[in-house]
Amino acid sequence: MDPTIIQEMRYFTPHDFMGVPVTGYRAPVCLVTRDTARALHRAQLSFLRRGYSLKVYDCYRPQRAVNHFIRWAEDPGDQRMKDEFYPRVEKSALFRDGYIAEKSGHSRGSTLDLTLVRLPALPTRPYHPGEPLSSCYGPKAARFPDNSLDMGTGFDCMDPLAHTLDPRITGTQRANRLLLKRGLEQAGFVNYAYEWWHYTLAAETFPDTYFDFPVSLRSLVRH
Repeated sequence: MDPTIIQEMRYFTPHDFMGVPVTGYRAPVCLVTRDTARALHRAQLSFLRRGYSLKVYDCYRPQRAVNHFIRWAEDPGDQRMKDEFYPRVEKSALFRDGYIAEKSGHSRGSTLDLTLVRLPALPTRPYHPGEPLSSCYGPKAARFPDNSLDMGTGFDCMDPLAHTLDPRITGTQRANRLLLKRGLEQAGFVNYAYEWWHYTLAAETFPDTYFDFPVSLRSLVRH
């Protein structure tokens, strides 16, 4: 796709809202359709010229991963990551409020979760299961370390502050969100208004197909 794009594939790791690696992620790689890859490459070139790089958190997501989310959401007792990812939302409301759904556009191969990093990129330290958690909407210095520009919340923050144009997000944080939004829109992507990190290629290659092959290097070759 583009080797200059930074990959931090969160669902291959335990640093996600469930606290465990997600079913179906066998390698930390970003898989997308060829059309999406070309558009993402165009966006990356425009950001590189301004001293930034895209960083992807999630790309193609197999249906089996979505099914894992559903099983987790139906278990009220498992809230080990609540303090970071959904501190102000009851787990029982995650379906009702649209944070988790039974189908995901990611499974069609043209949707990505991503951010911007100022170059040269500093490394992000790994998450260690069991370490103290900080809320995803707190000040950047208090949140889990991330080399992303300050977008006002962390990735996968299940909170209204993660809405792309939430009026409480101002100044540099709002400017950073708009920088990402405008650059991706110019490359043909559309933002999901409730998540500043979530973008879909407007001209999806498979708009009605939900795939379920695993994320792996073998899948990259075959598909």
